[in-house]
Amino acid sequence: MEKRTPVFFFAPFVSSTMRVEPAWIDYNGHMNMAYYHVLFDRAVEEGFSLVGLGHDYMEKRKASFFAAEVHTTYKRELKLHDRVRITLQLVDFDEKRIHYYLEIRHANEGWVAASMEGLSLHVDMETRKVCPFPDDILANLAVMKTTHSRLSQPQALGHIIAIPHKSEFQDALSASGTRH
Repeated sequence: MEKRTPVFFFAPFVSSTMRVEPAWIDYNGHMNMAYYHVLFDRAVEEGFSLVGLGHDYMEKRKASFFAAEVHTTYKRELKLHDRVRITLQLVDFDEKRIHYYLEIRHANEGWVAASMEGLSLHVDMETRKVCPFPDDILANLAVMKTTHSRLSQPQALGHIIAIPHKSEFQDALSASGTRH
């Protein structure tokens, strides 16, 4: 029987520092929306490699995980050369899926530029079909989930896209002190 090394996770996981690249800036003078997903994707790769779901996993076990659904909220623009770090919180998992929440934060000032909620599926790369995680990965996900369960649940989790009703909009404007 193979001896398993215990895993330890910070809550939330915090990515390495990343920088907004020149090619990502659009004609509005800020980072184009598509590149927020590049940053999120890099953080997902970093974070879930800790549970064993990195590039080596795909090479050795011929399995990976694919995005099934994402919901992104853009809160504040990022500009050329801004440095960011991405936090990742494992919200839930089962035998074939992982549900997670991420925030892109300005590395120096700490404000949130964007958040993303995601659901990914575990996939057998030879059949290209969804399949169960192996036991060791499930065990690592359980440790990560236990650690991340101590965090408060993000307010944006499960957010529905909608235009607020006029009264909700007016209430929000009144609460913010904005005149219309």
